Amino acid sequence: MKCTNKKRACLILLITVCLFGGCGKEQAALTQPYDMYATTHSLGISTDFTDSDNTYFSENLCVADDTEVGTDTTDSFVAEGAGTFNLATNTIVYQKNIYNKLYPASTTKILTAYIALTYCADLSETVTVSENAATQDADSSVCGIKTGDVITMRDLLYGMMLRSGNDAAIAIAEHISGDVDTFAELMNQEAAKMGAVQSHFVNPNGLPDENHYTSVYDLYLLFNEALKNETFVDIISTKSYDVSYLDAEGNTVTHTWENTNQYFTGHYRTPEGFEIIGGKTGTTGAAGYCLVLYSKNPSGEPIISIVLKADGKSNLYLLMNEMLEGFAV
Repeated sequence: MKCTNKKRACLILLITVCLFGGCGKEQAALTQPYDMYATTHSLGISTDFTDSDNTYFSENLCVADDTEVGTDTTDSFVAEGAGTFNLATNTIVYQKNIYNKLYPASTTKILTAYIALTYCADLSETVTVSENAATQDADSSVCGIKTGDVITMRDLLYGMMLRSGNDAAIAIAEHISGDVDTFAELMNQEAAKMGAVQSHFVNPNGLPDENHYTSVYDLYLLFNEALKNETFVDIISTKSYDVSYLDAEGNTVTHTWENTNQYFTGHYRTPEGFEIIGGKTGTTGAAGYCLVLYSKNPSGEPIISIVLKADGKSNLYLLMNEMLEGFAV
């Protein structure tokens, strides 16, 4: 592993009961949030927690059952799964099939970026791009790096999150773990630590595989954790990024990578009073059109909103706006 593991030892939780504990648009206070220390020690699981460090897994999370909320007043039929999460009140104010298994497409790269930022001590570290990373299908979303290019981890993160480069995602995975399969194991370990137990990942970029899946709720958990990193927020909020690196012959290569978020390009209207901070798009034939979005409502409250498997790009943004304007204000 070329990068330094800076993350403290953390508990791997394979527990779903804490995720189904009753809140929706009208949520009662969570009086007995999940006791991480007591339960894990009763199961004989060793952790770094002590009695004085007693913490609660769901204490600062939105939790709910699988009852649909708000779908009767939106064009919810255009997508297979959707959810709107108010981080200020820890409530799920809109939900459709939030626990159903769905394909994430390039929203997978949220977890890849989180791991890169967690395990890499210095984002100025350089990566020599492998042939495996550079060789992508003709119809694959790439940022254009070539075999032998020498580029920093920071630049790879921008290429992956703005341009949605599948090539950049592979280069990041190989740099951190040596190969894609080992990195996928790390992805599943980190997802489990965050309670995303309905997910399984086999690659860092989200290309289709029947064993690569998640849910709206799991994506909320992953994105919510990633947002705690200021660099992650800086990256996803960037509209365009100018990059300069060296090719295999030592020549300078320059690109401008534009964000695929259509709110940033102006192709779709931002809901009145909302501030779109950033997010991650994703599209494949199997996954449909996907978007994980971070915004602030007119009251300044942070909102995560997610749409998975929409039937078209315009309907994706239509439903996203209906979710925000109708339920997140």
